[in-house]
Amino acid sequence: MAAAKGEREARRRSRARAVCILLVALSAVFAWRGGQAEAQELIRRQTFFERLFGGPPPREALPPPPGGAVSPRQQPSMRAPAQRGEPRRAPAVAAPAPEPAAPVIEKLDNAVRVLVVGDFMAAGLAEGLKEAYAESPGVTIVDRTNGSSGFVRDDFYDWNAEIGPILEGVEPAVAIVMIGSNDRQSLLVDGRSERPRTEAWQREYVRRVTAFAETIQDAGIPIIWVGLPPFRSQSMSSDMLAFNDMYKQAAEEVDGTFVDIWDGFADENGAFTFTGPDVNGQPVRLRGSDGINLTRPAKRKVAFYVEQPLNKLLGSAASPGIGREELANLPPPGLLAGKPGDLSRTAPISLAAPQLDGGDALMGATPLSPVDRSVPSAQPGRADDFRLP
Repeated sequence: MAAAKGEREARRRSRARAVCILLVALSAVFAWRGGQAEAQELIRRQTFFERLFGGPPPREALPPPPGGAVSPRQQPSMRAPAQRGEPRRAPAVAAPAPEPAAPVIEKLDNAVRVLVVGDFMAAGLAEGLKEAYAESPGVTIVDRTNGSSGFVRDDFYDWNAEIGPILEGVEPAVAIVMIGSNDRQSLLVDGRSERPRTEAWQREYVRRVTAFAETIQDAGIPIIWVGLPPFRSQSMSSDMLAFNDMYKQAAEEVDGTFVDIWDGFADENGAFTFTGPDVNGQPVRLRGSDGINLTRPAKRKVAFYVEQPLNKLLGSAASPGIGREELANLPPPGLLAGKPGDLSRTAPISLAAPQLDGGDALMGATPLSPVDRSVPSAQPGRADDFRLP
């Protein structure tokens, strides 16, 4: 009985050892296969006994794969571990070098003053002119514009009442006018409100424009009137065309110059456009998103249109290198353009009037021999013989 019990115990232990040996062999095979499958892993998987008895798997450096190439996962990271709570800093970007500022040319104390009056469009023109004549010490641009003004709302700003004191205070050599963008409003005529461009409205509007131009003429100041460009609104553009006709007539009646800028801000069909060439011929944005205001290149472009007639009036005063004494010796701008002035005129002397010096013949004159004006008779048979047989 005891012998049978011991034999059973021995067989159980033998089976247990066999099971253990089998498990060890299986775990070795699995570990060998896992090592090959995970050759790129830095951390080896746990074996059966490690899972059974616990404990972290040891770290080991695996040999590089054939060919000497190192997997990116095997390359040690050179970055320092990021600390929690510390924000990641963006890489520093070098700021672009600032453009060198253009030298500021100081204006002469006796510089010729050019007055600019009108609404917000004239204010943009004044900016463009200041840029155009920035290097001309003999020319100063004086801005006396009022952005919301016009000839209609004289209760807000009365240009016919204000232009006189402005001229007296500035004493300009030339006056430049650009106005009308705010004048698409009803006009009060004899106590009645007249709609824009009706007969009564236009008659009163022309009267105000003409009176304004005559005030500048009476002050002896040359006037340059700048027309308005097209706008995004077709109805507004139509009104501007009608306004330009009135301004042109008023400027010509006072011997002024009208500058038409319409084509410079329109497409090939004469309609409004947002873009167009600048003063250098490069395509740029000329108008704001509202289709009304001018961009900086557009302001300079309007000034470009004005430069030609203005330079005719200014003459050498617009030269970049002019000095104070040279500027003082120049004639007034009006005379440079051939404007009428207080000039004494002498009637031309006729060469056929020697009696002016008491004589009856010109000095060195010889008597003329009489000219034989008789016509010779035609000879018979010649080509000029037209006698009938």
